[in-house]
Amino acid sequence: MIRIALVGDIGSGKSYIAKNFGYPVFNADFEVSKLYKRDRKIFNKLKKILPKYFYSFPIDKNQVSQAILSNSQNLKKIVKIVHLEISKKLNFFLKKNKNKKIVILDIPLFLENKINKKNDILVFVQSKKTDIVKRLKKRSNYNKKLINKFRSIQLSLDYKKKKSHFLIKNNFTKKTVKLGIRNILKEIL
Repeated sequence: MIRIALVGDIGSGKSYIAKNFGYPVFNADFEVSKLYKRDRKIFNKLKKILPKYFYSFPIDKNQVSQAILSNSQNLKKIVKIVHLEISKKLNFFLKKNKNKKIVILDIPLFLENKINKKNDILVFVQSKKTDIVKRLKKRSNYNKKLINKFRSIQLSLDYKKKKSHFLIKNNFTKKTVKLGIRNILKEIL
C-alpha cells in the first residue's frame, strides 16, 4: 500500500485535493469533529484538564476555540489528548484499507506528530496567500488569532516543502488539480 500524505498551509486546499485523488482518504479534521460530537471519553479527559472550557457534551467548537485563545499551552494539551484517539482511528483506517493500492492521508499535524513513515510520499499543497486568506474568511468559524495559534505549533512551510516529494499548485480549479494528481500518480505507479 502506498501512503500519500498531503502537507501545506492551513486553508491551502489539502482536503479538496485529497478527495480528487480517487482513493480512500483519512481526513483527520473530520475525525476530530466526530470525536467532539460523539466521544464522551474525550470530553471527560478534556473536562478534567480544562474544566473551565469543557463543560457540556457534545463538545462545541467554541469551547475548543476559547480554551486555545485563552492560553497557548491549552492547544498542546488538547492536541495531546485528541492525537491519541486520532492515531487509533488512523490505524483502523489503514487496516481496513490494507488491500488498497493507495491511501491518502489528510492530517494537519502529520509531520509535527511524527506520524510519517519512511516510505510515505509527501505532497506539498501550494496556494497563493491571497487565495488562502479569501478561503479562510469564508469559513463560519474563521478567527485569525486561532489560525495563528495553530500555525505556531506547525513546522515551517519551507521545511514541509523541502521534505515533500511532490508539489501541487492549487489554484482551486478542478482541471489544474486533476492534472497535478495525474502527474504524481504517473510517477509513483
